[in-house]
Amino acid sequence: MYELFYYPGNASMAPHFVLEDIGAPFVLRLVDRKTNRQKAPDYMRLNPMGRIPTLLDGERIVFESAAICLHLADRHPDAGLAPGVGTADRAHLYQWLMFLTNTLQPDFMAFFYPEQHTVDAAGVAAVRASAAARLAAAYAVVDEALGGTGPYLLGGTPSIADFYLLMLTIWGRWLPDPPRKLARVRCCVDLISGRASVQRALASEGLDLHY
Repeated sequence: MYELFYYPGNASMAPHFVLEDIGAPFVLRLVDRKTNRQKAPDYMRLNPMGRIPTLLDGERIVFESAAICLHLADRHPDAGLAPGVGTADRAHLYQWLMFLTNTLQPDFMAFFYPEQHTVDAAGVAAVRASAAARLAAAYAVVDEALGGTGPYLLGGTPSIADFYLLMLTIWGRWLPDPPRKLARVRCCVDLISGRASVQRALASEGLDLHY
């Protein structure tokens, strides 16, 4: 049985969505950020950076949200959330998943925690504004790409990349230019958020769907 170490609304959301969607048995292990449990020695033995999420798959430990999603999709190919290795669609899956985790996600960290990205307290507002501008540009790239494929990032079939996009779009409600305004992004995440698996994950985390 899988164990997912999570905190509501954090980067554990995408793996939680995927776990629900593949239908594999799992348990949730709350890592209480309010008490800084992610920095406790026992948790950091699993995740040396003290970040959320971490997945236990038997004796195997996997951290980093995108890596967990890929691992789960490959362990459960019948769920159809990742194309076969070596195919063109698989290359596009890598492209979009890495774009989301390497381009959008770091700028969300800069937007939400700008004080960690400058040693000049007077520069915090500028860090946040710059991150918001980069996020708007990146979401525009996603929206344009969906116009050529759609309704999902890989075309007509949903993948783990779409679950990841939903997580980031939920975070995007706090942006001055929220991605819900982009019609194709909104269509994609509406389809994914309507899945029973996502509804179960949100309910179990005590979250309302707002993006």
